[in-house]
Amino acid sequence: MCIYVMVFAPVWAQQDLQPRQLVEAPTAGLLPSRSLGLDLRFYGDDGILGGVSVGLFSRGMVGVSFGGSDLLGNEAVNLNPRVEFSGRLRVIEEGYTIPALAVGYTSQGYGMFDDELKRYTRKSKGVYLVASKNFKLPLGHTGLHVGANRSFEDGDGDSDFTGYIGVDAGLGKYVVAVAEYDFGLNDNSDNSLGSGKGFFNAGIRWTLSGTFALEFDLKNIFRNGMQNPHPDRELRIAYFGKF
Repeated sequence: MCIYVMVFAPVWAQQDLQPRQLVEAPTAGLLPSRSLGLDLRFYGDDGILGGVSVGLFSRGMVGVSFGGSDLLGNEAVNLNPRVEFSGRLRVIEEGYTIPALAVGYTSQGYGMFDDELKRYTRKSKGVYLVASKNFKLPLGHTGLHVGANRSFEDGDGDSDFTGYIGVDAGLGKYVVAVAEYDFGLNDNSDNSLGSGKGFFNAGIRWTLSGTFALEFDLKNIFRNGMQNPHPDRELRIAYFGKF
């Protein structure tokens, strides 16, 4: 019994900074109360996406984000059409045998915005429900995540519910491997950008200090859809602070 508690005890209560996102997929993790998270993503076509999140209280956080493509170089700047918003509320705290459960909303998708289809290359999660269970293993903290969501980016005629699964695995004190699979059930109609394979993303996150992290991601590894014959490569910089 002692071995079980030591190895598989929930660890979020011991962590100041919880994993709030894998690559694109949200978890049930939250920012601590009165804390701030900054996020910068650099993606194809000279795109940059910036976001700010605030921990309002122990069980809730909100955020805003904005970005665009062709921000570098000499092409005309192509900004996203609006500022996007997000919020998350944890309704059940993690226990020894039960996962944490959170409900949330985000209107932020990823990649370029398609003006004709009124959607991002990767649709936003929209309204979602996610369960997260964390463990302390010999190499580091590890989390398993399962979610279901309904995006409101349905200009392509595909408004199905979908879901995702994911994992974050600590590889020592400073490195975390993340991976996720989005079933893509809302992105496989005739007018959609996806082709029915789902979206598999993976990345490596390196914590440079207690406040900064650097992440390299490979996205759409299964090459779902015909937009690009190769996986997308992205760089992410994250900052955490208290106020």
